Amino acid sequence: MTELVEIRVDEGVADVRLNRPEKYNALSPEMFSAIIEAGESLAQRGDVRAVVLSGNGPGFCSGLDFASFQGMSDGGSAASATGGKASSDSALARDSDLPDNRAQRPAFVWRRMPVPVIAAMHGVAYGGGLQVALGADIRIAAPDARLSVMEIKWGLVPDMGLTQTVRDLVRLDVIKELTFSGRIISGEEACQLGLVTRVSADPLGDALNMAREIAGRSPDAIRAGKKLLDESWHADPHTALGLEASLQSALIGSPNQVEAIRANFEKRAANFVDPAA
Repeated sequence: MTELVEIRVDEGVADVRLNRPEKYNALSPEMFSAIIEAGESLAQRGDVRAVVLSGNGPGFCSGLDFASFQGMSDGGSAASATGGKASSDSALARDSDLPDNRAQRPAFVWRRMPVPVIAAMHGVAYGGGLQVALGADIRIAAPDARLSVMEIKWGLVPDMGLTQTVRDLVRLDVIKELTFSGRIISGEEACQLGLVTRVSADPLGDALNMAREIAGRSPDAIRAGKKLLDESWHADPHTALGLEASLQSALIGSPNQVEAIRANFEKRAANFVDPAA
């Protein structure tokens, strides 16, 4: 059986590709599980320093599998789309102490990744597909990529973590307009609005180059930087400034920090040690 998510790790970069190209990488129950498993497994690896998330075939991800909507029109439950049950333990109910439920986890698993995640977007990124990409730290999109908060088309609201992932990217009135209309926008417009970090004629190639550059930096500092920004952005000054100081204190004089200094003075590539998994 073909893997629904392909993972290749090379020199610290995890190249993760949604692999259901004949369906534009649509989110079937099995795809939900495969994305979650991929993210959770990579988060445990000390040799991974950056992640690139993309989709094989003609599009990044077209969102929830159409067959799921057909089942709902016949009286089925939305929970069936993610492999859950129409009960208290469904995909829309929390199943752990984590804030996200199973439906939200394909996006939030990347938010919890201790290293930077870069989404490379081409073709379509609709509905849940867009929300998966929003779970990444950085998004690079083709200028002609097509993005949409498409849930309104099916009489639904976005429910894969958009309220948390998009709030620092675009103004509230902008995301309201996109949510209420389901309007399809280009990669260019998405960049202008803030949904996308930058546009590129070769989003995957640029994402991999960026990931390799990140992988060449101190993995301790990269992980600390992501933790600092994620945890301090909405924190009060006392908490945020305290986190800055504590993370910096742990880095100063550590082996990888010393190696960064030596490599710079000696004008050579640094030889960093991976953190413990």
